Amino acid sequence: MPLLILTTPVPFLTGVAATTALSAYLNAKYHILHDLRSDGGGLSPTRKDLDWIASKAASKQTLTYYILRSHSQSQPNHPFLIFEDRTYTYAQFFSCLTRVGNWLIDELEIEIGEVVAVDGGNSPEYLMLWFALDAIGAVTSFVNWNLTGEGLVHCVKLCESRYLITDQDVRNNVEPCREQLEERGLKIKYYDPQFFSSLTNTTPIPDSRRESVTIESIRGLVYTSGTTGLPKGVIMTTGRELLVGRLTAKYLAIKPSDRMYTCMPLYHGAAHVAKNRATIIQYVGELCRYLLSGPKNEFERKHVVKMAWGNGMRPDVWEPFRERFGIPIINELYAATDGLGATFNRNEGPFTANAIGLRGSIWNWRYSDKEIRVKMDVDTEDIMRDENGFAIRCGVNEPGQVLHRLDPEMLAGVPGYFNNDQATVNRRITDVFEKGDMSNVSTNEVADMVGKFPQIAETNVYGVSVPGYDGRVGAACIVMAEGVTEPTFDFQGLAKHARAVLPGYAVPLFLRLTSALEYTGTMKIQKGRLKKEGVDPHLVSGDDGIFWLPPGSDRYLPFERNDWEAIKAKSVRLT
Repeated sequence: MPLLILTTPVPFLTGVAATTALSAYLNAKYHILHDLRSDGGGLSPTRKDLDWIASKAASKQTLTYYILRSHSQSQPNHPFLIFEDRTYTYAQFFSCLTRVGNWLIDELEIEIGEVVAVDGGNSPEYLMLWFALDAIGAVTSFVNWNLTGEGLVHCVKLCESRYLITDQDVRNNVEPCREQLEERGLKIKYYDPQFFSSLTNTTPIPDSRRESVTIESIRGLVYTSGTTGLPKGVIMTTGRELLVGRLTAKYLAIKPSDRMYTCMPLYHGAAHVAKNRATIIQYVGELCRYLLSGPKNEFERKHVVKMAWGNGMRPDVWEPFRERFGIPIINELYAATDGLGATFNRNEGPFTANAIGLRGSIWNWRYSDKEIRVKMDVDTEDIMRDENGFAIRCGVNEPGQVLHRLDPEMLAGVPGYFNNDQATVNRRITDVFEKGDMSNVSTNEVADMVGKFPQIAETNVYGVSVPGYDGRVGAACIVMAEGVTEPTFDFQGLAKHARAVLPGYAVPLFLRLTSALEYTGTMKIQKGRLKKEGVDPHLVSGDDGIFWLPPGSDRYLPFERNDWEAIKAKSVRLT
């Protein structure tokens, strides 16, 4: 009997081990746990989420302001915000935003529903101003603080604001535009910590300022990065703002004990993270490259960070960043301010590293008709169509565009552009797989595939105009990896790599070698100047070198003026 007692657990344990191994295998292959965790996978809220929104609407408490007010009452002494050496509890911060709100009403006479342009970097005062505008029922226009000149004037003009309320720290960007702004009747108001601290009116802001706000109301304007031209103002509705906050917190499983560190741009980041005991940090990929290329310092592993959350982590940065800074989870997302869906990848090891998102079997079973990946012309960025005029689906690892199906009942809630109906319409395409259907467009960059070549550090893929060709021809602007020079660069190897990982139509025919890529203020790669200059040797500025892939060649060769003239004369035909 003792032997039986000792041996009976063995088959049971073996069965458990086998079942566990099988479960792990199936989960890894089909991403079952990820699909169950992410539910709609960035496409749709759950029934519970919609019920929560409905309850907020029924009680007329649809604003983020009410969430802050609730926390200030239920946990007044809990830290809400830490900035440099200042800490604000929920109660302290709510008192501050109330004083700012009364200033907006009493002195600036901001009206309910009025759009107000706000321009400033990360600071407590910026958040006070944002939530104070929310509290008084106004609409915040979030102007990129890096903008000056035409871009700044354009954004303020677009949102039709009477005021530009701006941080003293960005005065040098604003003052050169003062005359143009004031010609439009706009008034500039500067703020700083001392000014907001001097405000004294703590009278509760009446509910009447907010009672007309609905789920469909405009709560804010968030501008696109302007990679190809002037920024467009994307409408953020009340419902979308609430859902983004709720779904993000739920997906990341944020607890009251967590602290999220976020800043753009990132200066002395490691020391701040360690000092403030942050458990989650927010990133943009190029900032991770910046940190990784910097010298080692004493703080880079003296932290309690368990997760990095953001977008744009490049494949060559992903694992080195994790290993150097000791951050176990990289949670990559792919989304756009003006997009309809999002993808997520909560990555804890090498298996799903470098992916911008996961779509498992359960998700594909439920939502594959809502999100479709189709082939695209990388030159024109238009979708490719078959002989019947319908879109062509992408294969696995094939570059293309992500389309999200738009049903008629969805149109009212789809993100659009403020005062730019044509741009809103341009993001929608019809007759995708059948007559009359409609989709919203989101581009997937070919740059990721080209950028995997080991001698390349950064890549920007775009289309250029070439005489005698309709649309645009593919080009890639590249920064060579450290230690690589033009004489040592393997132009034959790159051509072979591009042809191996990309379909023929997506292989860039032109290369532009540059010392550094240009970025917008939100760290998005700038394409405008590159597209404008194209590959015309007379227009290419600076010391950049242009190369091309001639017909029949197995490598990229220097692109000379006689090559340009041959293309213009049609004696050379690009293929």
